[in-house]
Formats: sequence, C-alpha cells, structure tokens
Amino acid sequence: MCCVVAVAALIGPRVAMVLWWLLDPLRWALAFDGAWIVPVLGFLFLPWTTLVIAFLAPFGGVSGLGLLWILLALIVDLGAYGGGYRSRRAFGT
Repeated sequence: MCCVVAVAALIGPRVAMVLWWLLDPLRWALAFDGAWIVPVLGFLFLPWTTLVIAFLAPFGGVSGLGLLWILLALIVDLGAYGGGYRSRRAFGT
C-alpha cells in the first residue's frame, strides 16, 4: 500500500500538469511567457512549484503572498527528494 501512495505522490502532480495544460493552455502561456523549456524542466524536477506558478499567473505572479506559496511548493518538491534518503538511512540500508 505504501508503494501505491508513493507512486501516486510522484505521478499525481505531473498528471495534473498535463491535464491542466490541455484544458487551459493560455494560462500556461501567460505563466511562462511562451517558453516551453521552463514547464518541461518543472515537469521533470519541480512539479508542485510549476503548478503553483501556473496557478498564480493571473493573480500577479510571483509577488507578495504568491512568493510564500511558491516557497512552500518548493519545500514540498525538495522534501520528496530528501525524504527518501533520510528514511533509507534510518533503516540502515
């Protein structure tokens, strides 16, 4: 069961990005100024941060309270990478 949750946590934001891009491509163009490399890199490495940036684009983007949300999403993304390492060390493998 734990593996199912881990796979869903890794794939979930990426599926949401693809579906949201298919349903509302103008928001993604607004968020990233038509640059395709930034969302692709976000898809691969920082999916939660990319989702938050796309969500905040019509509301003024990365400024004020939006910066706090982006920082929180970045912590979640980095925690996904670092949490696995820490749990492996705790069990001695």
